[in-house]
Amino acid sequence: MTNGGVHLIDHPLVQHKITLMRRKEASTNSFRRLVREVSAMMAYEVMRDVAVQEIEVETPLGITTGNVMDGKKVVFVSVLRAGTGLLEGMLDVVPSARVGHIGLYRDPKIRVAVEYYFKMPGDLHERDLIVLDPLLATGNSAIAAIDRLREHRPKSIKFVCLVTCPEGVAALTGAHPEVPIYTAAIDHGLDEHGFILPGLGDVGDRLFGTK
Repeated sequence: MTNGGVHLIDHPLVQHKITLMRRKEASTNSFRRLVREVSAMMAYEVMRDVAVQEIEVETPLGITTGNVMDGKKVVFVSVLRAGTGLLEGMLDVVPSARVGHIGLYRDPKIRVAVEYYFKMPGDLHERDLIVLDPLLATGNSAIAAIDRLREHRPKSIKFVCLVTCPEGVAALTGAHPEVPIYTAAIDHGLDEHGFILPGLGDVGDRLFGTK
């Protein structure tokens, strides 16, 4: 389902796994596996409009033509550390993609994203970037990441998350209306600390078994 620049991936399999992921009793192993599975499923919608070229191939019974994509022109940008969970599923589907990393942490006092790491493939102006961050809450981290990436003038940018909320959508679309958002859930809103309700909890902690 698409509403403006927001693509809600409401396939029953995706929704089933998001529900299992939400359970507070889900183990680290189970949560990690579910994140990987959902991100792989989401990749099909995220990559729907990727450029392809026609090539000739020989089957065991004859010659035909088919379409192939150049995965090397795609860059999955993982927002550390929780973006790593989404990255694994995306690479399962597009193993030839390039990978970039942005390290951001949220200052708890002023709720501003602070960058501590940035590493990207070269020639971003020739590449399509897909930013991976499990939660789009206040939008501060997403906006900071995309601001930084736009300095390199990539061909295109998309943003992928598991769960967002109206506040996060409004913030990101307000700052970067040209960037489509792909999500598996749009939750009620934010609490007084800027966390999504009901959300998934701290995805980084749940992925890595930390506190």
